[in-house]
Amino acid sequence: MLRIRERLRFGVLCMSACVGLESGAQDAGPSGRAVQSPQQELIEEIIVWGRATEQKGIAMSASEGLVGYADFETRPLQRVGELVEVLPGMVATQHSGEGKANQYYLRGMNLDHGTDFSAFFEGMPVNFRAHAHGQGYLDLNFIVPELVETVRYAKGPYAADRGDFSTAGTTEFKVYDALAAPFIDATMGEDGYRRLLAAGSAASGATGNLLGSVEVVRNDGPWILESDVRKTNALIKYTDQWRDFDSRILLSYYDNEWKATDQIPLRSVQRGALDRFGFIDPSLGGESERLLLIAGLAGATTTAGTYVSQYKLNLFGNFTYFLEDRSNGDQHEQVDRRWTYGGYVTKLWDVDDTHSFRLGSDVRFDQIDDANLYLTTRRVRRQAVRQDSVEWLSLGGFGEWIAQWTERFRSTVGLRIDYYDYAVEASLVQNSGNGSDAILLPSASLAYSVNDNVEIYANWGKGFHSNDVRGVTISVDPASGDPVDDVNLFVRQEGAEIGMRWESESGLNASFTYFWLESDSELLFVGDSGSTEPSDGSERTGVEAALFWNTDHGWTFDLNLSFVDSEFTGVPNGSDQIPNAHGRVIGAGITYIPADGFSASVRLRHFGDAPLVEDDSVRHGSTSVVNLGLGYTIKNWDLGFELLNVFDAEDDDIAYFYESSLAGELAPVEDVHFHPVVPRTARFSIRYNFQN
Repeated sequence: MLRIRERLRFGVLCMSACVGLESGAQDAGPSGRAVQSPQQELIEEIIVWGRATEQKGIAMSASEGLVGYADFETRPLQRVGELVEVLPGMVATQHSGEGKANQYYLRGMNLDHGTDFSAFFEGMPVNFRAHAHGQGYLDLNFIVPELVETVRYAKGPYAADRGDFSTAGTTEFKVYDALAAPFIDATMGEDGYRRLLAAGSAASGATGNLLGSVEVVRNDGPWILESDVRKTNALIKYTDQWRDFDSRILLSYYDNEWKATDQIPLRSVQRGALDRFGFIDPSLGGESERLLLIAGLAGATTTAGTYVSQYKLNLFGNFTYFLEDRSNGDQHEQVDRRWTYGGYVTKLWDVDDTHSFRLGSDVRFDQIDDANLYLTTRRVRRQAVRQDSVEWLSLGGFGEWIAQWTERFRSTVGLRIDYYDYAVEASLVQNSGNGSDAILLPSASLAYSVNDNVEIYANWGKGFHSNDVRGVTISVDPASGDPVDDVNLFVRQEGAEIGMRWESESGLNASFTYFWLESDSELLFVGDSGSTEPSDGSERTGVEAALFWNTDHGWTFDLNLSFVDSEFTGVPNGSDQIPNAHGRVIGAGITYIPADGFSASVRLRHFGDAPLVEDDSVRHGSTSVVNLGLGYTIKNWDLGFELLNVFDAEDDDIAYFYESSLAGELAPVEDVHFHPVVPRTARFSIRYNFQN
């Protein structure tokens, strides 16, 4: 593995040499269209409603957008992962405990825990490669919503500066540099929910700011087996001016432990043997820890950053109960221990008044000491199935040619290359190995301004998600000893869309998109392992609409619609349906914030029914949940009330169809296994804002 470390050092030197740290004109940041230039960012920090920010003339597609804190400040959130639902058409659900990464759905894709959806936090990629629980694992539980200033997003493989895990969509979370005033916020609710958050900022020197926060959460949930969530978050961010650059350094620590009620078999509930909020295995759950350090510089034409992250996870699951082992049960433990290092640089050069070039590079190294799987009973290890270590180096580079052909017509043509080098040391020598590969990703975007209010777009690009390199080097099933086929390192994808954006002076903004997306391989849930495996290729077509209206009388309305047709390609008719491909997603909200200190928000969250098997003989019913939030400000005090699932809908967060066996069952049973949405739940909060 020395070979990878040598190439890592070479990659860092190349990245530093490719782009010098100078100041100049405009830059799009390390994560592309999800970040704008420092000048624009300073303006956006004082805008209350991100969705009211003008994107016409800036965005290169109709499916890009910006969401400011005010857009979700009044939005009732059951869990942190629902922050991504500010993206039109996005769904974040959960099939296990509240310390585990969410299950995500976008554009008709079951993204598992993040395989085709990437997230960046202050420039650092959040998705994990070769994770013990799933490739692209995206855990957002370390984020504190009150500290998020903006969420930028883009869909489709059209941005040259985004690579792995970004085909369906990508997002960037930016934390405030300074808060309006320090505060302490206490929330209490049903089912043992308690949350305490203290945050504040202060000037440091002539130009610096220091921000800090501590969050503590305890929650039992509505489950018969109490979740006993014990989460702690701490964050410090320092920003200042250094020469011609805005500089920042951020330190964050997250720790969580919980018990979990995984999905349960429908047959047990139907015959009255199990409550909807009951459990099969009482010893599921886990504990997770993440420590990260991020530093960055942002100039007028140049952006650079670096990060280091330490991560730990122990996760216990049992999806098939007693299918594989009639005596001890099928519980397993997944263990992940890793360090992740990386950095990025981008720079913009203006050729003349109408043409410019943007170049960038990024490097990342995942040092995974443990990506292990154990058979367990009541959290006691019985047998090691896999004990693997992985070193994975990635080098990425991209270039974009940006042209303003006329006052109304502009274009961007991009090219990205990703080079991966990996080494796997497996407990079974036959599954060890190393290798390398590269992929080239072209993209193109056109934008035409029809008039002062309307802009139309056309986009095309190629993308990919990587497979776990342990699946690339595998030759023997570690559980059964049978020979198995390996997988390709890269799953190639291609997409295109046409769209329109309409922005009016009345505060009404709207976008409409038709898209097409094709993937060489689809991921499907496998019940006996609780993971996903590659399947056949797929194709999707869909239409999306996003409307936002901020009136002059305190009212704000938004409506997001997504309708997608998804199917496998190259398979016989009648077996081309993709399990868990939700074809309909609707999000809608009404917010009222008058000048007298009162606020109210009501939101609908709906995702339609979906097939659970390829022949569409079993389906998952649709889910509709309405949430309500009320607030009132009295001097320095903010009072809040949230009612989750106002109408107490008995719908499901998620459902799968697979074979399992309960204790006492003589033969395996194919059945729906589901995780219900949280029932009607009330929460109260009180915040005291200190005077600056």
